[in-house]
Parts: sequence; C-alpha cells; structure tokens
Amino acid sequence: MTNNPTVHSILLVLVMAVVTYLLRAFPFLVFSGKKPTPKFVLYLGKVLPYAIIGMLVIYCVKDISFTTTSSWLAYLIAGAVVVLLHIWRRNTLLSIIAGTLSYMALVQFVF
Repeated sequence: MTNNPTVHSILLVLVMAVVTYLLRAFPFLVFSGKKPTPKFVLYLGKVLPYAIIGMLVIYCVKDISFTTTSSWLAYLIAGAVVVLLHIWRRNTLLSIIAGTLSYMALVQFVF
C-alpha cells in the first residue's frame, strides 16, 4: 500500500464509484431475464421513496428548538415552500431545491 494521500484518495473515490455503480446496476442484472419482476419488488419501488422522504424529514426536524421563534420559523417557512411547490408543480427535485435554497436564504439573511 502507498503512503501517498493523493493516490489513497483517488483509489478511495474509484472504489466508491465502482461499488455505487454495481449497486445501481444490480436490480437490472437480476431482473433482466424472462421472469417477471416479483410483486414485492414492485411494491417496494412504489413505497420506499415516500418512506425515505419521511425519514429525511424526521431527521431534519429532530433537533428543532422551540425556545425562540427564529430557531423554528425558518424550518416552517421552508417546509411550507416545499409542500406548496410540490402540490403546484409535482416535481420532487424542484421542491427539494427550492426548499433548501429558501431555508438557507432565511437562515443566512433573515434569522
């Protein structure tokens, strides 16, 4: 093994890239045959995105302090931006980006 930090970092990134690629390709390799995709896998494909978003929301708001208005109002406003924008446009990526930008703007410039 080398003691060069640059080589170590490059190898680390390459290994992570290969593992990420293989993990994403795995379902296509497994279910690309003549057999139909199992119903359980189709069910997970429908349910898991919502469960993951729910867990991310809980993770993001778990440390909110209600002692001062400025500590939770930015969360509330940014959350409202996400919900309203998603109801209006039905675009998850747009909602996430707009919510993140609005939260960061509120925290940096308002509160």
